[in-house]
Amino acid sequence: MRKRWNIAKHDHSAAEKLAAELGVHRLVAALMIARGHAEPAAARAFLDPSLDHLHEPHLLKGLGEAVERIEAAIRSNETILIWGDYDVDGTTGTVLLRSVLRILGAETEYHIPNRFTEGYGLNIEALEAAKERGCSLVITVDCGIRSFESLEWASENGLDVIVTDHHLSDEERGNPPAVAVVNPNQPGCEYPDKHLAGVGVAFKLAHALLRSAGKEALVPSFLKIAAIGTVADIMQLTGENRAIVALGLRDLPNTRNYGLKALMEAAGCTSEMTSMHIGFRLGPRINAAGRMDLGRYVVELFEADGFGAARKLAGMLDSRNRERQTEQQKITELALLQAAEQGTETIVVVAGEGWHRGVIGLAASRIAERLYRPAIVLSTENGTAHGSARSIGNFHILKALESCSELFNQFGGHAAAAGMKLPTANIDSLRRALCEYAESVLTEESRTPVLHIDARVSPESLSISLVRELSRMEPFGAGNPKPVFATKGLSLRFEPKVMKDRHLKLYLGERDGRRFEAVWWDGVEKGKEQTLAVGRNIEVACTLDVNSWQGTERLQLVIEDIRDDN
Repeated sequence: MRKRWNIAKHDHSAAEKLAAELGVHRLVAALMIARGHAEPAAARAFLDPSLDHLHEPHLLKGLGEAVERIEAAIRSNETILIWGDYDVDGTTGTVLLRSVLRILGAETEYHIPNRFTEGYGLNIEALEAAKERGCSLVITVDCGIRSFESLEWASENGLDVIVTDHHLSDEERGNPPAVAVVNPNQPGCEYPDKHLAGVGVAFKLAHALLRSAGKEALVPSFLKIAAIGTVADIMQLTGENRAIVALGLRDLPNTRNYGLKALMEAAGCTSEMTSMHIGFRLGPRINAAGRMDLGRYVVELFEADGFGAARKLAGMLDSRNRERQTEQQKITELALLQAAEQGTETIVVVAGEGWHRGVIGLAASRIAERLYRPAIVLSTENGTAHGSARSIGNFHILKALESCSELFNQFGGHAAAAGMKLPTANIDSLRRALCEYAESVLTEESRTPVLHIDARVSPESLSISLVRELSRMEPFGAGNPKPVFATKGLSLRFEPKVMKDRHLKLYLGERDGRRFEAVWWDGVEKGKEQTLAVGRNIEVACTLDVNSWQGTERLQLVIEDIRDDN
């Protein structure tokens, strides 16, 4: 699908002035100004994240009550159950909180629900079993804010619950009954950063507990696990999250945790770590556990007491990730065939009997990206459909679901993604209702994908040294994306080389004879509307990378899009 290029304009004199003040490349200065860091003090803070950028934990509403109840449980030798969601955010948060509570002398158990038999959130059956085992306090991680029925049961049956979550509260019902709710996005919470991940909220609770116990010096050691969950959950890497991730990444290669070392080895992460290593190597392997019903193995991995056991568990996660990739590709292809049969409906709603529920969210993401339409992928079984939704642009998918809430057994999420459960008989009604809603809010312009380009850069400016300068803006990710540049004056020197049936290797040249190598991930699909003929004059939109191989470093352009250079 053709994209509309939106190329940013810059105040060159302001960029020159900031560059001189900070001692950075003028392009870096221009990008920081464009991203809201125009003042020297703000720009310095952006370039040098520190522990001082972490907010006071007690600014979180409910945190004081949570600390008080946990400390009472520790004094009374109560058994605490940590209930973590099955995704990477929940499992890393469970590991973090359990580790801190162990340091403080608490007796703990943990529960990572089975994605398929228990589903998302808390359930009465598992809470009842925990109470029978002697647990008297439950702390949730990355879930619970909408688990009204389960928490009402807990309240009525003498089981205390502390909810730590970052998902949106129910606008009508507010918070469920709990001893404390710690969530920056709950009504009445004035915490200055609303973008914490679930593991980030757990980290803030851990920080307050360690400080209260006189062990605040241990807090930085938990930034590594918080960084992994924050990046892998695709949270905004701005504000406090930037500090959490930047400091955690810095310390990752020095980890002494057997499980993390083994996972990094399995993922080929053995040297300098960036957010991309978490997002594309570590994160998928951890997430695959929850997707393929092995969420508890993530906790076992990080709690392994020897490298041999850790390696075995890391190998298992690596194997499950390959299974996940195969299953995801199969379901995505089937879903795309269904979407094609539906024509050009505003929202894609597709369903398949027995589709693997662990990968339907990933399939929805691929469909939304490829077709540039909001997408819902549903797995049906025994009259019930479980689904995942992914959005595009500024289309708020949760509000779309709320517009036809009567069709669901349950649903939840946020602006960009959501999950749901509904009777299979309601699928057609859901498709009609959502398409009607989307027609009323989506403009024609908003249905065309926009490629946001940070700056025009001449071919002669492209270099490894520029990549090094840009790396000062790391960590890149949501909210602080890797800069995309538009470069004219290039042509195709040879026929593109197809890699693994999906990707393209391009050999480019400029008029003065300089040569560039470029890679276009999924270029076979994305370039279908392009004529990639030798000698064609093109303008590329790309990010910059350094390709290291056997001690040799080469500049590599990573293509986002191509258009004619006239």
